[in-house]
Amino acid sequence: MHIPLLLLPVLGALARASPIISRASSWPNAPFTTSGRDMKNSLDETVVYAGVNWPGAADVMIPEGLQYQSVSTIMSKIKDLGMNVIRLTYAIEMVDDIYEGVDSSLKTAFVQALGETNGTKVLKEVLTHNPTFTENTTRLEVFDAIAAEAHTQNIYVHLDNHVSKGEWCCSHTDGNAWFGDTYFNVANWKRGLAFMAKHAKSWPAFTSMSLRNELRTTANGTGDNWVSWYENMIPAADGINKANPSPLIFFSGLNYDTQLGTIVDGNDIGNGTSFALSDHAYADKIVWELHNYANSATNCGDIEGSLRNQGYNAMEGDSTAVNTAPVVLTEFGFDQNSGSESVYAQCIKKYLNTLPGGPGGWMQWVISGSYYIREGGQDKDETWGLLNHDWSDWRNQTATDYTKSFVDETLT
Repeated sequence: MHIPLLLLPVLGALARASPIISRASSWPNAPFTTSGRDMKNSLDETVVYAGVNWPGAADVMIPEGLQYQSVSTIMSKIKDLGMNVIRLTYAIEMVDDIYEGVDSSLKTAFVQALGETNGTKVLKEVLTHNPTFTENTTRLEVFDAIAAEAHTQNIYVHLDNHVSKGEWCCSHTDGNAWFGDTYFNVANWKRGLAFMAKHAKSWPAFTSMSLRNELRTTANGTGDNWVSWYENMIPAADGINKANPSPLIFFSGLNYDTQLGTIVDGNDIGNGTSFALSDHAYADKIVWELHNYANSATNCGDIEGSLRNQGYNAMEGDSTAVNTAPVVLTEFGFDQNSGSESVYAQCIKKYLNTLPGGPGGWMQWVISGSYYIREGGQDKDETWGLLNHDWSDWRNQTATDYTKSFVDETLT
C-alpha cells in the first residue's frame, strides 16, 4: 500500500496520540466522581448502577456458588440480564487473618467452616468447576479472580464490607451490629477498609466501595445514633481515600441502612453539629446508600414517601436536601417464587426509574441460589436468589423477566 508523503506527518501524529485516546476512552472510564445527584465517569458521562449482590462474607468467606458453577459462568449469567455491577461482599475477618499471616487457602477455609468431610467434598467440587484454582488458592485470590472476570465482561465491582466476623448477616444479636460490638473491632475495621481499597487498585473494574453494611443497635440496645456514626464513619472514609483516592465511597445510614435523612438534610446530628459535604476534600467521591425490604407494602405512595424521607429527596432535587449526592439502593429484594408481581416489587421499579433527573441505581438481593453454609445449615437454599439451587438457571422466569426489564429501563 502506497502512502503519500504528505500524509506521513499526520499519520505519525495520530499514531503517537492513539494510545492516549485508547486509555482515556477504555472501559470502565474510571475513576468515577459525583456531580450533584449523579455519578460520572472520566468522560463526564452519567453512570447508573443496575446490578446484583454476590455474597462472600459468610462463614467460609469465599464468594458463594463456586461448587456449582465457574466464576465466568456466574458472571455471564449476570451479564445476560444486562446488569453492569456486582456488589461483592467480604468480611473484615478475612483481612484480619491476612495481617496475622494466615491468608487462608480454599482447603483450610472450607474444612474450617464445613468440617473435614463436607469441606473436602465441596472443595473438590469448587476445583472441578474452577480448574484455575488449587486447594492452596487463597480466599483473596478468589476475589481477585472474580474482579478479573468482571473486567473481562465489563461489569463494575462495588466492594461491600458486610460484617466483621464472617457469618450470616444481619441481626441485633450477631455481634456485628455497631462500632465496638462483640466482633466489631473499630481499629481492625478501619484497617480492613484501607487494605481492601489499596488491594483493589489492581482491579480495573473496581469503581466503588462501602463503609459498612446495615449498622444497627446491639443486643443490649446501644448504638444506632448519629454522633457515634459521624465519629467512626468519617475517619474510616478518610482512610479509604488516603489508601486509594479513586473509588467512590458509599455511606450507609442507621437502622439497617434505612435512614439517612438527617445527614442528607444537614440536620443537627445530636451534638450541635451537622454533616456537610463541603467539609470533606473527597466530597465528589461520596455516595449515599439505602436498603429497602418493605415487602408487605400495599401501595406505592407509602414506599415512595418512606424512601423520600429516608434520603431519596437528594435524588429528587428537593430543597431540603442540603447534601445532594447520588443515592443507590444497594439492597432490595423478594422471594423469587412469588414476589415479582407484588406491589412492593413493581413500586420500587417504578419509583427508581421515574426519579426527576433520571433513574437511580440499584443492586438486587441476591444472585445466590444457595449458600455453602447459612446459620449452621450447609448447602442452604435461597428462595430470594435469582438463580436456582445449583446456580445453573433462573429460579423463576417470571421474576427474571421483571429483573431484566428493570435493568433495561434503568440503563436505556
